[in-house]
Amino acid sequence: QVQLVESGGGLVQPGGSLRLSCTASGSIFSIGAMAWYRLAPGKQRELVATIASGGSTNYLDSVKGRFTISRDNAKNTVYLQMNSLKPEDTAVYYCSADIRSRGLPLTYPYWGPGTQVTVSS
Repeated sequence: QVQLVESGGGLVQPGGSLRLSCTASGSIFSIGAMAWYRLAPGKQRELVATIASGGSTNYLDSVKGRFTISRDNAKNTVYLQMNSLKPEDTAVYYCSADIRSRGLPLTYPYWGPGTQVTVSS
């Protein structure tokens, strides 16, 4: 019943910027931590950034100072602002969230289908 959907991916030149969004929908009671992951061809999945329900954040070392994660709890949405993009940032970006559904006693992890980010000249 609960779904996450990412948007905002695309093709951008090195040094450019993109803002990714991910919105949760469905029978939601509450949302805990939210995060962005990425998966590039031939590489392991990386945890890019996390944001707790209260707003505290953590980042992958290689994106510190360039990426910013934020959330709008009223909109059930998490964002990833990506600046000074590099070719090595090219990957499919996935959002995740710990969500408690209405009528259920436990919180479960949910994942979106991903959005492609390509940084190339």
